[in-house]
Amino acid sequence: MTIDTDEFLARSGIDMRLLQQWIEREWLRPDRRDAALILSELDAARARLIRDLKGDFGVNDEGVEIVLHLVDQIHGLRRVLVELRRDMQTTRRSTIRRTRVRKVGQIAAKRRRP
Repeated sequence: MTIDTDEFLARSGIDMRLLQQWIEREWLRPDRRDAALILSELDAARARLIRDLKGDFGVNDEGVEIVLHLVDQIHGLRRVLVELRRDMQTTRRSTIRRTRVRKVGQIAAKRRRP
């Protein structure tokens, strides 16, 4: 869901100067439509994380970059696992279907034998 810049700033607890800095550092990567920023709830959550890391935990810029990189890797791995699970379920269903068809064929063949 997209949110406008004012709502984003209110939800993330940062100001426009920080938003621009974090975009320049590529800590936040909002979409752009013409000159306008397209911000989302996910961008706001990421901004809150950055804000908390820097403010509450005193993490320096290099540390923030490392944490964001690790968070991105975790989300990427999660997507891969979801896809893998979906593929495994599809394969399992297909295998079960083939097994059932084979068993039905075997039962039918036994019944035809004298």
